[in-house]
Amino acid sequence: MTSRARVSAYRDRLRSEGLRPVQVWVPDVRSADFATEARRQSALVASAASHSDDMQFVEAISTTWDE
Repeated sequence: MTSRARVSAYRDRLRSEGLRPVQVWVPDVRSADFATEARRQSALVASAASHSDDMQFVEAISTTWDE
C-alpha cells in the first residue's frame, strides 16, 4: 500500500467517525519577529499600573487554583 493510499484510508476512517479535517495557522514562535513582539508586550504588561481598572476587573472575576 502506498503512503498516499494509507493517508487516504486513515482520513476516510476519521470521517466515518464523524470528524473532519481543519487547518489551523498559529504564530511561528521560532521567528525573531515573534520574540521581539513578545518582549514588547511583556514589557508593556510589566510596566502597567497594577491597580488599574482593568486589573481590578480581572482580579474581581478571577478565582484561585485552590477553589
